[in-house]
Amino acid sequence: MLCYGNAKALALWEMDLLNLTSSPSRLTAEPVAREERQRLLDTVKARGFIDDYHGVRISSTGKRFEILQAVVWEIYDLDGVRRGQAATFSDWNEL
Repeated sequence: MLCYGNAKALALWEMDLLNLTSSPSRLTAEPVAREERQRLLDTVKARGFIDDYHGVRISSTGKRFEILQAVVWEIYDLDGVRRGQAATFSDWNEL
């Protein structure tokens, strides 16, 4: 599940915060790209982070955009328990 999105993320995915944060993250990728997305997440889990991710995502209305040079990393709580992953990017292309 997505748990946060800034104003630009909300605009790119064409959702308000409530809808974004109740969306499974896998739905941010088109069905044909979900296997590639899962490989990315598995790599991040194994390595701790990745700093050169790029991939196509889809908004809630079907608009496609490509994320460029994203950083994705693991999130742990204070007890060292893995809680998920986070991502940031500042470059993208509308497709």
